[in-house]
Amino acid sequence: MTTNLPMHPAADPAVLPLAAPVLRSRKHAHEQQRLAKRLRHQVGRAIADFNMIEEGDRVMVCLSGGKDSYTMLDILLQLQQKAPVNFEILAVNLDQKQPDFPEHILPEYLQANGVPFHIIEQDTYSVVTRVVPEGKTMCSLCSRLRRGALYTYAEEHGYNKIALGHHRDDLLATFFLNLFHHAKISGMPPKLQSDNGKHIVIRPLAYVQESDIVEYATAKAFPIIPCNLCGSQENLQRKQVGLMLKQWEREHPGRLESMANALGDIRPSQLSDPSLFDFRSLGSSLPAEGNTVSNWLGSERNPS
Repeated sequence: MTTNLPMHPAADPAVLPLAAPVLRSRKHAHEQQRLAKRLRHQVGRAIADFNMIEEGDRVMVCLSGGKDSYTMLDILLQLQQKAPVNFEILAVNLDQKQPDFPEHILPEYLQANGVPFHIIEQDTYSVVTRVVPEGKTMCSLCSRLRRGALYTYAEEHGYNKIALGHHRDDLLATFFLNLFHHAKISGMPPKLQSDNGKHIVIRPLAYVQESDIVEYATAKAFPIIPCNLCGSQENLQRKQVGLMLKQWEREHPGRLESMANALGDIRPSQLSDPSLFDFRSLGSSLPAEGNTVSNWLGSERNPS
């Protein structure tokens, strides 16, 4: 005896059994589109706020092979298509000759995506490992050598802007490193002029949080190249500060955003630097020249 039972939808070949995953996939795609739009907006706002890129600029985008620089290059290429100004992009990587460095990855990625690029080959790895004692952090010397090589290439080939992939969390970490270890209120500006005055350095990711970059890089499946030189050093002060910031954000969501906003809202009269605000003349009945520090210091007497 045959019983005509209703067929389960999964058993019907005309019905897609993966309907729910398809919906999740569409939702995921929508979320990725929103993330990309948010990153474009944040990068575009940073460029506008600090006038990072102007008509005719030749921008050298420094590509390390990490998530940050991949994201920066990708977003700048998107913005280049609709930007209100015309500017040139060249991706530049410094091959520091680290052992086992997969030197084929970046050229293959850039060629596949039609991005103009150049690879600088300079053995800074041997210099750093020879000069820096074992157990000491290598970042300072490595950074100076890397910066020198990039600046030299930019100058020799006429690139007037140098784009680095530091993001919002990097700017915050630098602020706290200077506060904790160098006793000064100083950070990593979104735009700066090099010490020799020849180069303008820009940080288009200045408003972008690291967690968004991680999500974006994962979605785009960038071929990440790990740093075997400084990235493996667990005793870095910067790494410790980064862990502190992550813990703050976990315990108090939104705290990093609040601190990042504070970097752009400086009140000199609420700090303690007399070179930035004229505290001495504030409320004084004497001319500025008559109210001198020496009058007070000269009146000091030795305790009896």
